[in-house]
Amino acid sequence: MKRHLTRVVRLCFTGIILVMLVVFATKVNWHSTWAAIQDSSISILLLAAAVNLFSLGLKGVRWWIFLRPIGASSLFLALRATFAGAGLNNVLVANSGEAARVIFVSRAAHITSAKVLATLALERLFELIGYVVMLALAVSFLPLPPVLERTRPFAWFALALIAGFLIYLVRRPESPDQIIASTEIGWRAKTRQYGRRFMQALAGISTGPRFGAALALSVAIWALQLATYALTAEAAHFPIPLVGTVAAILAVNIGFAIRATPGNVGVFQMLYAATTTAFGLDENQAIAVAFLIQTQQILPVTLLGIALAPEFIFQKRRKAAR
Repeated sequence: MKRHLTRVVRLCFTGIILVMLVVFATKVNWHSTWAAIQDSSISILLLAAAVNLFSLGLKGVRWWIFLRPIGASSLFLALRATFAGAGLNNVLVANSGEAARVIFVSRAAHITSAKVLATLALERLFELIGYVVMLALAVSFLPLPPVLERTRPFAWFALALIAGFLIYLVRRPESPDQIIASTEIGWRAKTRQYGRRFMQALAGISTGPRFGAALALSVAIWALQLATYALTAEAAHFPIPLVGTVAAILAVNIGFAIRATPGNVGVFQMLYAATTTAFGLDENQAIAVAFLIQTQQILPVTLLGIALAPEFIFQKRRKAAR
């Protein structure tokens, strides 16, 4: 019953999003949008794409920081899995590529998926932390649209909550990395065993120096994403100020954990246009910039992901330790 209800809710949510996108598309002057795309600078777009790929590479490094303590010491493996997962995220909904990253590394490094999942959980947490830091600083010191300014108390509360959680993880006593055995059978027993492995791994990799390095990388990653947006706007001769770029990147990523469409195509353009027009900019040109941002973000990453994913998916399956 619960599964059926969840499916109905998902279908309703998807339907609402699709209706909104159709209504949005009918109001766009596609001739003007296409003209703005054609008039863009190819060289600056290539530079923006390179900056975006570099930021994705730093995400792989951030994950590698947490993978090393569990025995996955290969930086190249972390980078390959990161690019492959990002490529899958661009063609699947609901960030399915993240689950694939766990499978990729677990198979390739012969490490339990519970341990790999613990490292990925921390890596994704620091992605969120970087966003919350940028949001808290932006809503406090920049003149943003009212819809974003109203998030100020929530941003600072979230930042304090996350800081407290990180302190707890660092100070939490590390459980001995022992073999967890149980005579119980059934999915509940297996779930409990998996959860204990996950918590053991989480405790073992949570240290102050690792968190400090991950935080520094997160700030750098979001700064590079900001540069990607700014360069793409410059390529399209879109006169958006820095504060407008900050507002746009905050708006389009406010629900980054949920992707309603593959690559969030359509939703991204709608949010970007709605945010930038609040600064008095042309909507059709804003949509053109949004398409260019996603094009130089999605195409290179997806091509790399498709090239790398089969090596992980179709490699000989060796049973990882459980």
